[in-house]
Amino acid sequence: MSRARSMQLFVIPAACMWLGSASLAFARQEAPPRRPETVDRIVAHIEGDIILLSEERELAAYQQLIDGRSQADDQLVDALIEQWVVRNEAEQAQFAHPPAAGVDAEVKRIQNRFPNLQAYSDRLAAVGLTEQTLRRIVEQQLYLEQYLDYKFRPAIQVEDAAISKYYQEEFGPQLRAQGQTPPPLDDVREQIREVLVQRGITERVDSWFDETKSRLQIDKPPKLSGDRKP
Repeated sequence: MSRARSMQLFVIPAACMWLGSASLAFARQEAPPRRPETVDRIVAHIEGDIILLSEERELAAYQQLIDGRSQADDQLVDALIEQWVVRNEAEQAQFAHPPAAGVDAEVKRIQNRFPNLQAYSDRLAAVGLTEQTLRRIVEQQLYLEQYLDYKFRPAIQVEDAAISKYYQEEFGPQLRAQGQTPPPLDDVREQIREVLVQRGITERVDSWFDETKSRLQIDKPPKLSGDRKP
């Protein structure tokens, strides 16, 4: 479903101040001009829709909260384009949004990554997110992830041979490198199966993105200095 919007580039003009009078030229002072600050602008056109700089900044802030760092600008815009692709198809399919309880659980999981609530609140403020914005982003992330799982999981078939190979070549060696003894294969068989299912989903999603985006009209205007917040 298109969410076409219209947005112009708003800038805060340079401001100057004058003190004193014309007769007292020595008392007249001029403040240095300020560089324009981009409030919001279009960072990508996709079909009849747009992606805004504010959306890029929100995604960067979310990544900083979760991973401690964010992707480069071009990668963020590409990620938002891919989110648009998933959301557009999911909404056309009338795919159900995640229940509030699921969103609550994910927000709680994020909170639990911090030593206490104050540390969590401080980090939210540091990256420039509010609780309300975080919840909205989390709901959207869950919606997109669940749709991709719904779309591609049925096509993934994991054979026992693939599970054994992963156990022998990846799972076991990784644990031994950490000084741990791998548990018996049967104890982790379903855990490994899910890892391989997720790997298969990721591979199919990447191919789907490449094929789908090649058919869409996508344009990314040149970036402006000062787009990213300091």
